[in-house]
Amino acid sequence: MSSQVQIEAKSLTRVHTGDKPYQCYLCDRAFRVPGRLKSHMTVHSGEKPYKCFLCDKAFSQSATLNDHLRVHIGDKLYKCHMCDKSFSDSGNLNSHMRVHTGDKPYKCHLCDKAFSQSGALNRHTRVHTGDKPYKCHLCDNAFNQSSSLNNHMRVHTGDKPYKCHMCDKAFSQSGSLNDHIRVHTGDKPYKCSLCNKSFSHSYNLQRHKRFVHSNRRPYQCHFCGNTFVTNEELKRHERIHTDAKPYSCNHCSKSFARLEQLKTHLLKSDLCCS
Repeated sequence: MSSQVQIEAKSLTRVHTGDKPYQCYLCDRAFRVPGRLKSHMTVHSGEKPYKCFLCDKAFSQSATLNDHLRVHIGDKLYKCHMCDKSFSDSGNLNSHMRVHTGDKPYKCHLCDKAFSQSGALNRHTRVHTGDKPYKCHLCDNAFNQSSSLNNHMRVHTGDKPYKCHMCDKAFSQSGSLNDHIRVHTGDKPYKCSLCNKSFSHSYNLQRHKRFVHSNRRPYQCHFCGNTFVTNEELKRHERIHTDAKPYSCNHCSKSFARLEQLKTHLLKSDLCCS
């Protein structure tokens, strides 16, 4: 029997016996055959001998290179048996399967939340640490997620990629477009849990709860001590004390403490001039 055949026979025997005589001296991993140990050692050395011939990426394992090549050729061998999605490598399939199983193995050590993806846990951890690694190069704002930075950049570029298909308006944020669409559809998804009213925007629901259902009046006038539900109410009230009149008429010298007073004045002016 040749030496090569003997080696292969021994390797097959180890599959059944579980024997792994080739031990890594840098960690506790062990392998059945020397080739696997040699391949594993690149993890410690940082060596990446397997280079992609289609781009500049390199890998420490040939299997990882094979998985990467599927990105270029569009090959998706790993198919989900619960839906019609498929993936180019087994790791992505395993991550996807948690959508169906509900498994959340990545647990936050600072609170009781858990996540199906390690990336989601990393993003969540920044809520506790306050870390904001994504910095805007045009101003001093910083963000804990790259998507938040991308959204913010539209403030500088003026880009409005979210276009309404029912009118000519466009928005920089998808949430703003969704809010706007309700102007056309009349949809009111935000329902008050204390009464039967519903609202098209979440902030309108919050205002409703403060005005109608809450006894809290956190905004206090420092002139007379009266309290108010909203900061807007407080500002309007304080003009009684300061005699401030921020609403000016463009057609004459008159100014008013409240916007409603200016509108009434303009309406009367139009009627007189008509």
